[in-house]
Amino acid sequence: MRIVSLLPAATDLVAVLGRGVDLVGRTHECDWPAEQVAGVPVVTASGIDQAMGSREISAAVGGAAHGGSSLYHLDVDLLAELAPDLVLTQDLCEVCAVSYRRVSDAVRVMDTGTTVISLEPRTLSDVLGCVRELAAVLGVDAQPVLDGLHGRLDAVRAAVAGRPRPRVAAIEWLDPVWPAGHWVPEQIDCAGGQPLLAAPGEHTSAVAWAEVVRSRPEVLLVLPCGFPPKRTLSELHLLTDRPEWTDLPAVRDGRVWVLDGPAYFNRPGPRVVRGAEVLAQVLHGVGAGEPVTRSEALPVSR
Repeated sequence: MRIVSLLPAATDLVAVLGRGVDLVGRTHECDWPAEQVAGVPVVTASGIDQAMGSREISAAVGGAAHGGSSLYHLDVDLLAELAPDLVLTQDLCEVCAVSYRRVSDAVRVMDTGTTVISLEPRTLSDVLGCVRELAAVLGVDAQPVLDGLHGRLDAVRAAVAGRPRPRVAAIEWLDPVWPAGHWVPEQIDCAGGQPLLAAPGEHTSAVAWAEVVRSRPEVLLVLPCGFPPKRTLSELHLLTDRPEWTDLPAVRDGRVWVLDGPAYFNRPGPRVVRGAEVLAQVLHGVGAGEPVTRSEALPVSR
């Protein structure tokens, strides 16, 4: 089967199901597993200048010049040339990937019989459900993969059982401040924390900084959507310069962390399980899974 993935999380799913060799097209953001995707043709490009800061990106995303997936350029000619049997996309967030509607329109013009599947996970359970959904389409037995992922989550819960549960705020965008919703509150809960500012499955919106201050987080997780840790650190001043920053319990106690959002928290793929393992170390200092590296979780000095 010839597969084009227009969603990084879908690429992760294809890989974990052992069908990475069937990928014939991907997005410019698909970066895992690096050795598998490196040679796969790229069929999208970003319409956002990557040199822009968080506030400028936010303005561009919300501006009239962009209609959701117009943030992404889809190379329709290359897509047709690749002649995929299956195209994977989403309709959950028009800022995150090319939309299902746009892909369907492109495939309809191609008139090749290509199947388009939209993955729409909002919760941790939904993410794992996507493993089963895609496995059925690919003719793969999902159970060994699901057993492994569920087993790792159970190991996280066991490792933090009975420990005090700190109040945890997760920030998904720096300016404006945007709390992380969807599956992230469940990752926090699984790792032994009390999630603030968002409920499981919630599609969040920007909040006033005063709301973060009022929530009095004991741990603050900074995991901007699409930003690797190095980029996040370069813009961390957008938080640290805010009024009452030093009054936050998390800041006073040295419990502010920069995490790898794109790898483990922003994308609804199998690596959200690794995100829960990382949080067990961050919140409680306990190991679950492979040791956590500084590239995955970096403490921020006061």
